[in-house]
Amino acid sequence: MKPFLEIADLHAWYGESHVLHGVNMTVGEGEMVTILGRNGVGKTTTLRTIIGILRERRGRIVLGGKDMMDVPLHRTAHHGIGFVPEERGIFSTLTVEENLMLPPVVASGGMSLDEIFELFPNLHERRSSPGTKLSGGEQQMLAMARILRTGVRVLLLDEPTEGLAPVIVQRIGEVLKKLKERGMTVLLVEQNFRFASKIADRFYLMDHGQIVGTFPVSELPDQMGMLNKVLGV
Repeated sequence: MKPFLEIADLHAWYGESHVLHGVNMTVGEGEMVTILGRNGVGKTTTLRTIIGILRERRGRIVLGGKDMMDVPLHRTAHHGIGFVPEERGIFSTLTVEENLMLPPVVASGGMSLDEIFELFPNLHERRSSPGTKLSGGEQQMLAMARILRTGVRVLLLDEPTEGLAPVIVQRIGEVLKKLKERGMTVLLVEQNFRFASKIADRFYLMDHGQIVGTFPVSELPDQMGMLNKVLGV
């Protein structure tokens, strides 16, 4: 599969702290790839560096043939990539519908409100509710839906199932499968590899700011020894 998102020799710093040490990975167009790893190994930092929130960085980030290293953060979405952080970042005082209508549509192919509500029936039911009244699962759905409205082709997701009830985790998995069917490219950070194994095409295993292994989902049973060592599962 031809790479759509290419990361090469990516280094990043928080102040004087060197946190990414030469990360290399690729994501093909329409592929769903999961980064696995314990807390604090650099998974979230990798997403924040790719999207451009963390500017103290060095290496190559290429999206659809475009070098993204010098693209300012406020222009990143215009190149077709969006980020859903673990903290979700919705506007708590605005209603669901107002949250959805706020981000600009930056590319063709963005989902309409009707498409969003079909994908997330819970949001349709709560469309007039303020963010403060939403459950954690509904907030996660809203955070994802808001990015999908913009028309991005690549979605970076940081721990979308963290702290959610099993029934909501299952719903998030169903949504991701539907997005994959629509051709969305997804790079997902997730500690719950059992959840990820149901939706991902490939895995990258991260430890101490580096990629220490990669394998397709078909090899998951053979990789349990390595997962147990690195993740402690």
